[in-house]
Amino acid sequence: MKKDLFYIESLGCAKNSVDSRSMAELLVLGGMQETHDPEQAHVIIVNTCGFIQPAREESLLVLNEFASVKQRGQVLIAAGCLSEREKGQLLSEVNGLDAALGTRRWADIARVVKQTREQPGKPYLYFPETEQIIGDEEGIPRAAVQGASAYLKIADGCDRLCAFCAIPAIKGPMVSRPVDQVLKDAVFLQGLGVKEIILIAQDSTAYGRDLGLKDGLPALLETLVQSVPDVLWLRIMYTFPGSISDDLIRVMAGNPQVLPYLDLPLQHAHPDMLKRMKRPSDLEWIRRTIARMRNAIPSIALRTTFIVGYPGETEEEFEFLLDFLKEMRFDHVGIFPYYHEEGTSAYQIAETVPEELKQDRINRLATAQEEISLEINQSYVGKTLDVIIEGNGDGISAGRSYRDAPEIDGLVLLKEIIENGKMIQVQVTGAMVHDLIGRMIDY
Repeated sequence: MKKDLFYIESLGCAKNSVDSRSMAELLVLGGMQETHDPEQAHVIIVNTCGFIQPAREESLLVLNEFASVKQRGQVLIAAGCLSEREKGQLLSEVNGLDAALGTRRWADIARVVKQTREQPGKPYLYFPETEQIIGDEEGIPRAAVQGASAYLKIADGCDRLCAFCAIPAIKGPMVSRPVDQVLKDAVFLQGLGVKEIILIAQDSTAYGRDLGLKDGLPALLETLVQSVPDVLWLRIMYTFPGSISDDLIRVMAGNPQVLPYLDLPLQHAHPDMLKRMKRPSDLEWIRRTIARMRNAIPSIALRTTFIVGYPGETEEEFEFLLDFLKEMRFDHVGIFPYYHEEGTSAYQIAETVPEELKQDRINRLATAQEEISLEINQSYVGKTLDVIIEGNGDGISAGRSYRDAPEIDGLVLLKEIIENGKMIQVQVTGAMVHDLIGRMIDY
């Protein structure tokens, strides 16, 4: 008997990618089969992103594109953050949408598909009242494999009250996954031959607090090191300023598997700005913490993100941020304009920074960071790095070192074709602003 086919389009961050793969697993368990050709699919699911304005615009564009070419008998379902955020409003924005479900009940996807197909032409909105994201369902992995790497979700939701962020309203409070479930998924990924596991959550450093763990992330890392010895790299993403403990630094320094890489989104540097953003504002603590990390782990690569143009940001406060960026010399910096997002506490504040000034400040920060990034990259010329190859073509291969997280950081480029997924040693021969150039070292 031929199985019904489904297609999932995943937008936004890696956390969405994990949810998409989990929904796919549930649909397969329910008797369906995944296809990578949306034209052949009986069910098309778009796992949307609704975090900031550009993400919402992209999600609506993709939904409307699928709706415009939808064939007779196909159903189109919106899932994820935009669906949670806009709920019934999506029906007026996407002509031809058949169903929508939110982030907190993603594991009910099979139920939504069944209901939608049984009542064609009658849009089905599935948003049952629930405060928290549901926990592990059916024992399915909460992971998304991409080549030799995999994202592994350790928690979802967020308890922070950052003034500019809609995620707590979309996702609800933080729900950590039990340690045994995380380990089970990690062992499964090891069995697939994955070389890098990337631990993700809205706030990784808060992992386990809702389970009664005081400092759960370091303990989880130590257990993972013992449980998956064949996974060469364990990478931590989305940590929170003010929550980098001495234990976490110790675990990172003492275990080669745990990469000397940390993603630490600071969002700004001026204490007054940070207070208005409802972010940790003790800049001296941040300086001391970064110094402790660099002293304990000299090779550590640090990534951060900054927001410019938050309401009330003065030129003096921006210049303070610019000076801080030059002082701290981060390896990678993401720079974003402030978006006035409904549902956040900052939405009640009138915007005061014009779009042109936001863009000017982004350019000034980016120019300063490019100079820093180039200097740091040049310091690696002549050194040897382990690199995971992720793509090749036209006589060139591209991979990542420990210094680079997928999709957001730089690459290591080689003028030779090397098998995807292979980890090799590379001698760095050149440096650009974002990327390194190298050659494979023969064993």
